[in-house]
Amino acid sequence: MARILVVDDSPTELYKLTGMLEKHGHEVLKAENGADGVALARQEKPDVVLMDIVMPGLNGFQATRQLTKDPETAHIPVIIVTTKDQETDKVWGKRQGAKDYLTKPVEEDTLIKTLKSVLGG
Repeated sequence: MARILVVDDSPTELYKLTGMLEKHGHEVLKAENGADGVALARQEKPDVVLMDIVMPGLNGFQATRQLTKDPETAHIPVIIVTTKDQETDKVWGKRQGAKDYLTKPVEEDTLIKTLKSVLGG
């Protein structure tokens, strides 16, 4: 199964996403803000990153751009998982290099299907 980095400043969201992922046998790494997420991704090289947008300091768009533009982490797919559901946000997220864009609250089957698709499963 995959090693998945969840970057979200909400303890509730971290808990919910971790529960869904671990139930399907995935290993979960966690970061509570964009800067920590980028650092952890560089250090641990997860299989995929689930990225929130609205966070203090480095936001999810900025963190996604850093990961997708860095040769060390560019191969790691980023899936944005956020409450921001405007079409402009989705377009902007993809322009930062995100492979997919999910809106909270995320259904478990949608999350797992999206992970399979970006992981080539």
